Amino acid sequence: MSIEQTSPNPSAKPRVALVFGGRSSEHAISVSTAGSVLRAIDREKYDVLPIGITHEGRWALVSDEPSRMAITDGRLPDVAHVAEAVEGQVSLPAAPGSREVVLSEPGTAPKVLGEVDVVFPLLHGPWGEDGTLQGLLELSGVPYVGNGVLSSAVGMDKEFTKRILASHGLGVGRYTIVRPRDWETEAGRDAVRERAAELGLPLFVKPCRAGSSIGITKVKDLADLDAAIEEARRHDPKLIIEAGVTGREIECGVLEFEDGLRASVPGEVLVGGGYEFYDFEAKYIDSSEVRIPAELSAEETAEIRRQAIAAFEALGCEGLARVDFFLLEDGSWMVNEVNTMPGFTPISAYPKMWEATGLAYPELIDRLLQAALGRSTGLR
Repeated sequence: MSIEQTSPNPSAKPRVALVFGGRSSEHAISVSTAGSVLRAIDREKYDVLPIGITHEGRWALVSDEPSRMAITDGRLPDVAHVAEAVEGQVSLPAAPGSREVVLSEPGTAPKVLGEVDVVFPLLHGPWGEDGTLQGLLELSGVPYVGNGVLSSAVGMDKEFTKRILASHGLGVGRYTIVRPRDWETEAGRDAVRERAAELGLPLFVKPCRAGSSIGITKVKDLADLDAAIEEARRHDPKLIIEAGVTGREIECGVLEFEDGLRASVPGEVLVGGGYEFYDFEAKYIDSSEVRIPAELSAEETAEIRRQAIAAFEALGCEGLARVDFFLLEDGSWMVNEVNTMPGFTPISAYPKMWEATGLAYPELIDRLLQAALGRSTGLR
């Protein structure tokens, strides 16, 4: 089998493969994130190769047209709509020693698209943000932005996030886990209902390994619990049921610098439009916002920054993370979750918090890419 070689890249600029989309229910948010990064990345400094993963798992070359990747008038973007061809498969290197990306299309010889120097994995949710793609990149020996296999997997699974944070003395809320086998028999379902009732109302039923507020239901009557569980199970067979808390929802970004970790100014989620909590519609479609900086005292700001860095270190994070907290009525802090690949959409809190801290969006992307280029793959 012959392989067609494209002409080598004449520039000395690092080549960045943006990988986005994916098989999870957060596909559209990932595409929107990639569009924002495509707009902001410094083309004088980097060559960019956009690679989208379809809902079915096909890796495709994608048109470099960020305007087509935005959430517009409630319309969610999709890799299938921006892919350059309906067939064909892009492949990353299968083993260390080569960084060549190959395009295979029916009826033609595979085409080498050139080497990539670093991958920016902009996927959210399972099959991308959860350590799976990170493991593939480690096997291939290709540097990538952000967290490694373990911290990505732990950060994606809300149960193990809470277990690890609690073991480090960080506050977490009360919860119970619903595993697939727990919902397979009537006796198991009764036990779940009993555990949920012990947490009190309201409850939040969530997919255990998902983000972007997808599949979450606020339960104010136990009669609605089963329906909430079924909704969450559409996204993940493993669920978490959390006790509701009263407090302010505050977020803080963490970023790795040459001289150590730094935390951004915090932001506060303000849920508008009649929504009861920060669900998918409130976050991406309607009128909710994040106030940056959050209206906190100097002492509160210092404490959330300290705890955000502590959570980052507890999970063994690298590069970046967004840590979400509740500031409770008694003045204590509780970690809600840790996002190991925060959104980079135009409304996303992570880049906005860093911009308010003094690091503009293009500089943030540059810092993440430079850190990845300077970091080895494998054990470190």
